Amino acid sequence: MKLSLRLLLLLIATSVMFSCNHSAPLTSAKIKVQDSGVNIAYTDTGKGDTTLLFVHGWALNRGYWSNQVTYFSKKYRVVAIDMAGFGESGKNRADWSTTAYSRDLDSVISQLKLHNVILIGHSMAGDIVLQAAINNPKNVIAFVGVDNFKNVGRTETAADKKNFAFAITLLKHNFKAVALGYFEQALFSKTTDTVIKKRILADVARADSTIAVAAMQQGDDFDELAKLKAADLKLYLINSDYQPTDTAGMVKNKIPYLLLTVHGTGHFPMVEDAVDFNKQLDRVIADVGSHKSK
Repeated sequence: MKLSLRLLLLLIATSVMFSCNHSAPLTSAKIKVQDSGVNIAYTDTGKGDTTLLFVHGWALNRGYWSNQVTYFSKKYRVVAIDMAGFGESGKNRADWSTTAYSRDLDSVISQLKLHNVILIGHSMAGDIVLQAAINNPKNVIAFVGVDNFKNVGRTETAADKKNFAFAITLLKHNFKAVALGYFEQALFSKTTDTVIKKRILADVARADSTIAVAAMQQGDDFDELAKLKAADLKLYLINSDYQPTDTAGMVKNKIPYLLLTVHGTGHFPMVEDAVDFNKQLDRVIADVGSHKSK
């Protein structure tokens, strides 16, 4: 996700402000899950031999999976977490790297005794679920990227690095204006519902700016291509088409993949078109099951 994120950051605006009532978070389950003393808030619903573990994107929270929790918990065990530093999860650490976030998932998987896990990660969480899949080969059977991995294998240039550093500087100096401008200009489609826009922008505005910037900055050194090869798993993608997915790098590097598309949405297909998104995730689960049975 990092390269596409860098490219998107070039579209940052500097003065976009919205507000609305924050949607109520889902209630945490009873078992307390911690990673190195940091509390990980989550919901745990449904039953089944397969577990779906949902991880939200940058500056958001587990409430963005509420439709998926309702739909899929009828057939599967469904866990949705707040990433450390966001939502109701703890903030008491300084490491916000992809590796640290993947260890949070390790703790969730271990402490909740999850098996046959399909990890689903939106946006920046794509890298996180990829690393967690590598960490947990006995328990994770697949991982799914949601609107990410759009430029696998693309080599970043000196200009990319310079622009990213500049974007980080802007975020540190005026987080709300820059972050909201970035979302408004780069992540919504022409058809994204106004209510959904306001919800997302309000949640981003409420995010802890220090943690949000650190999470973006510290996740920058993650080598997606090397990790995809190390995972030795099929890459499942459910992406929007407001920006194209370049599959050339996956083909060139022989990364097995299945790309499914939710048409006509922005960066948040699970809330912008939950019906189609759930249909595509059903297809992924069926494909995973067909390979597992062989």
